[in-house]
Amino acid sequence: MRTKAAVLWELGGKWEVDEVELDPPNAGEVMVKLTASGLCHSDYHLVTGDIPVGLPYVGGHEGAGVVAEVGPGVTDVAVGDAVVLSFLPACGKCSYCARGMTNLCDLGAHIIQGPQLDGSYRFHAKGRDLGQMCLLGTFSEYTVVPMASVVKVDPNTKLDRAAVIGCCVPTGFGSVVKTAGIRPGDAVAIMGIGGIGANALQGAKSAGARHIVAIDPVEYKREQAKIFGATHAVSDVPEALALITDLTRGTMADACIITTDVAESAYVAEGLSLVGKRGRVVVTAIGHPTDLTMGGSLFELTLYEKSVHGSLFGSSNPRHDIPRYLEMYNLGELKLDELVTREYTLEDINKGYTDMLEGRNIRGLIRY
Repeated sequence: MRTKAAVLWELGGKWEVDEVELDPPNAGEVMVKLTASGLCHSDYHLVTGDIPVGLPYVGGHEGAGVVAEVGPGVTDVAVGDAVVLSFLPACGKCSYCARGMTNLCDLGAHIIQGPQLDGSYRFHAKGRDLGQMCLLGTFSEYTVVPMASVVKVDPNTKLDRAAVIGCCVPTGFGSVVKTAGIRPGDAVAIMGIGGIGANALQGAKSAGARHIVAIDPVEYKREQAKIFGATHAVSDVPEALALITDLTRGTMADACIITTDVAESAYVAEGLSLVGKRGRVVVTAIGHPTDLTMGGSLFELTLYEKSVHGSLFGSSNPRHDIPRYLEMYNLGELKLDELVTREYTLEDINKGYTDMLEGRNIRGLIRY
C-alpha cells in the first residue's frame, strides 16, 4: 500500500513528506494506523548524527493508533484494537526480560539499525529501502512494527494523548521514580525542561519530593515547569547551586536528572555539584557518540558515595507501565493535555522541530 510519511534522506537535511510504499506485516508483525505521533528530540538526533544510522529513514518513535492488519502468528491483538507503540521492544524471553529489565531487552539492539527484526525493510521510496526509527517510524499515517513493540490499551483511550506515553512520559517519570529511586521528602534537580524533563518533574512530585528545582535557560519553560510540579525554577546551574544549598541547609539534592536536549560531558560535573552524600546523577539525555569523557570530582565521588547512572526509557517496563500511566491520566494524576503544547499536520513537521529547537514547545504532536 501507499502511505504518506516524513523521510530523512541526508544528514543535516529536512524531513521530506511524500507518499512511500509500505509492505504488509510479516510473521509476528502488526500494521498500525497512527492517530498521533510525538515530536521527540531523539528524532532530531538523526538529523545531527548524534544517533548514527544509515539513511534514509522514516522518523518517529512515539505514537499510538489502531491495529489495521496483523501478520501470521499474531494473537495478542486484533484489527481495531487501540495500541500504544513502545520505542523499546520487549520479547519477554531474554535474560534481561526474565529479570524484569524489559527496557534492556536484547531486541533493543535493533532499534537504530534500520530494517525490521528479520533484516528486511517495510518502507520503500525512490527505489530505496527506508529504515524505521526504533523499528517504528511513527512519522507516517500507517506503519508496520514488531508485536514486541505493541502495547494494547483500553478501547476508550484518548490516543492523541496516549502517543506521548510511548516515550517521554515513562522516560522522564521513570528516571526519577525508578532509576533515581526518589522517595518522599527528597530534594531533586531536573536539568532541562522539555517533554522528558516535564515528566521528570511529574515523577518527582508524585514521589513526594519536598524540593523540586527545574533548571532551564528558557523563561517560557521555567514558567511551564511550575505546572508540572517544580517548586522552584532557575535559569542555570550556578543559580541552582546557591538555591539548593540554601533550601537544604547545605545537604544538597538527593538526585539530579539530566534531561537536556543533548547530554554534554560537562553536565555530569555540574550534576555532581548539585547532589550531596549518596546523591545520584541520572543521565537520561542522549550524549554525543564520540564524546568519551565526563567531568566531576572523583574525590567527592568516593568520600560522599555519589554515583552516576544512565537511564533508558526511565528503567520502565512498557507492558506494565504504559497502561498504568494511562490510568493515572484518567484519574487526573498525570498531566498529558498540558504536556502537548502545539499540534501539527505531518506536512508541518519541520515547523514543529523549529518550534522545539527555539524553546516554544514542551511537546509538539503530529495529529493524523
